[in-house]
Amino acid sequence: MNNKSFISELSQRLGYTQDDTQKIIHTVIDSMNDGFQRGDSVSVPKFGTFEVKKRLERIVVNPGTKHRMLVPPKLVLGFKPIAAIKEKLKNGGEG
Repeated sequence: MNNKSFISELSQRLGYTQDDTQKIIHTVIDSMNDGFQRGDSVSVPKFGTFEVKKRLERIVVNPGTKHRMLVPPKLVLGFKPIAAIKEKLKNGGEG
C-alpha cells in the first residue's frame, strides 16, 4: 500500500478529507520523531512499540579483502509488534 492509497482509505474510515487526514498523519509522525530524538519508546495500542536502541561498537571483516574495520556505536530504531500481529503473520496472514 502506498502513501496515497493509505491516506485515501484512512480518510474514508475516519470521515475526514484527505488533506485533513494527511495533516493528522504528519502530526503523529512528527510527534513520534520528537520522542525518538529524546530516546523515548513510542507504543501504539493494538500495533506495537517503537524503541531507540544503542547498537554497540563492533568489528566487521570485509570478506573480499579480509580487511577488519571498526564500526562505531550508533542508535537504531527497532519495532516490536504485539503478539496478535506476530501470530497472524506467522499463520500466513490469517487468524
